[in-house]
Amino acid sequence: MGMLIFLPAISFAQPNQPPPSRPERSGLQPLVDSTVKAALEKFAEKKLQSNQLAVTLVDLRGVSEKPVSASYRGDAPIYPASVIKLFYLAAAHRWMEDGKLKDTEELRRAMRHMIVDSGNDPTHYIVDLLTGTTGGPELPEAEMKEWADKRNAVNRYFTSLGYTGLNINQKPWCEGPYGRERVYVGKNFENRNALTTHATARLLTEIVQGRAVTAERSKQMLKLMERDPLKKIEPSSEPDQNVDFTGPALPPGAKLWSKAGWTSTARHDAAYVELPDGARFILVTFTTGHANNRDIIPFVARNVIEGMK
Repeated sequence: MGMLIFLPAISFAQPNQPPPSRPERSGLQPLVDSTVKAALEKFAEKKLQSNQLAVTLVDLRGVSEKPVSASYRGDAPIYPASVIKLFYLAAAHRWMEDGKLKDTEELRRAMRHMIVDSGNDPTHYIVDLLTGTTGGPELPEAEMKEWADKRNAVNRYFTSLGYTGLNINQKPWCEGPYGRERVYVGKNFENRNALTTHATARLLTEIVQGRAVTAERSKQMLKLMERDPLKKIEPSSEPDQNVDFTGPALPPGAKLWSKAGWTSTARHDAAYVELPDGARFILVTFTTGHANNRDIIPFVARNVIEGMK
């Protein structure tokens, strides 16, 4: 555990600085600003702080290739929970398209369970396939450097597309990594995964618009994200992607596609919504330090829906 490992340099924005926005559509940035203000006031008693929330909103009504977006702390790198699985999904389709990964029934099964059920085991399987790495005991320094270079394959792919502020090279864990995985994440977990709401919204927008890899593969990815906000489930302490995030905010007749994530410290949702009145938008909301509060993300979504009418 004492070996020196040179980890990749990841360029992160300052997390407390609001990111630049493009409020070309009148009212979009004010809507995000007022929504964040209302959320901070609503959950003040729960001690929700301004640096514990990040939001990116993309308006898809009558869009061109570059839709209008607005955000609050959209460039802040935040531990992504299971939302990282969207990026592994897109990378898997890119690898298949390029012939670097064989399209098998087992891979399709893993992708489905990774997105539909947010499973960690299928995600580990996919990360190993994408990077040619496996977990296991610690490695000698030279072998560890080679392993680390392979593990950064997905990082390099998204960096080549112009994504910034990301770290996409760790498997999602329930109890923490061991062996070479533990060495790689760093003594203080300084090399752990990170996403921004901007980057997540960009990827989801490209999937919705049929521009992520190919139109057919984008369609397949979106299909896995279909949610039923009216789904009836037994009360449980385990969050459900259908009903515990953006879903409760939706009016009757709305449609939802999303990938949610949660840990002991994080609660995030990346959602594409179609409202009965024709409004279409992407809303990515990350919260930190409030994993047990199931009301923040639906509150943000309700305010956005009201403002999009």
